[in-house]
Amino acid sequence: MAVTALIALLIDACIGWPDRIHARIGHPVTWLGRLIGALDRRWNRGRARVLRGALASLVVIGAALLPALVLQSALGPWLAGVLAWPLVAARSLDDHLRAVRRPLAAGDLPAARAATAMIVGRDVSRADEPALSRAAIESLAENASDGVIAPLFWAALLGLPGIAAYKAINTLDSMIGHRTPRHAEFGRFAARLDDAANWLPARLTALLIAAAALSRPALRCALRDARAHRSPNAGWPEASMAGALGVRLSGPRVYADRVAQEPWLNGAAPDPDAAGIGAALAIYRRAVALGGLVLAALALA
Repeated sequence: MAVTALIALLIDACIGWPDRIHARIGHPVTWLGRLIGALDRRWNRGRARVLRGALASLVVIGAALLPALVLQSALGPWLAGVLAWPLVAARSLDDHLRAVRRPLAAGDLPAARAATAMIVGRDVSRADEPALSRAAIESLAENASDGVIAPLFWAALLGLPGIAAYKAINTLDSMIGHRTPRHAEFGRFAARLDDAANWLPARLTALLIAAAALSRPALRCALRDARAHRSPNAGWPEASMAGALGVRLSGPRVYADRVAQEPWLNGAAPDPDAAGIGAALAIYRRAVALGGLVLAALALA
């Protein structure tokens, strides 16, 4: 199964998901998103919303998993890797972070805010350079796990069905797994399932970041601060990245309806800047490359 994961990573690293393909057919995640949206509109009402949400989640996961099982048995691991390619977001994540770093380094805060708003859910309309840098680096670290290492982990473990099911779970969490009045009950099952699916990959990502940076402080920071994060998983790669860079991350942030008083990760360190985003990208690229080497070794074995 490591072959499937490795093929997917190599194709994504080379070409990403080209705009021409996206314009013609969209993306598998958007296909799942349309199904989730339809189920949310139809089933998220009345009583027993926790049960309704669990059933909706199982429908979405089944819609991704069953075709993947059929295709993998018919095609084998190499061609399954081609089909798994759009479910890895290594290049896309790199592109999004560079889109923040460039205007921020040039002093163009409005453009940097617009680019940052594309990758985070918080309000950055009045954010300064340190706040934008923190938001971008946090997004990079968290999505290095959710968008790259976790999909590859499940592909290496279970092949195309594993990565397809994982992306369904992760998309469910991103759409209905929030603790809002509408989704607190309906999305509870999806959120817990996503926590379980990301538990080990998040910690593996923290290790890869520390190894890529050759940084003991990264591991110390992850072990010390990760559990303070509101997420049981996101704190691990974020704290590891904070320690590797020698900067502080997380902390208070503004959302549309409130100010969230999040604890600091590596709080005694200074704020990052645009150069810090560049350093974080370099660590991220090395971490993904290390993950690729592990997959290659497993494939050869």
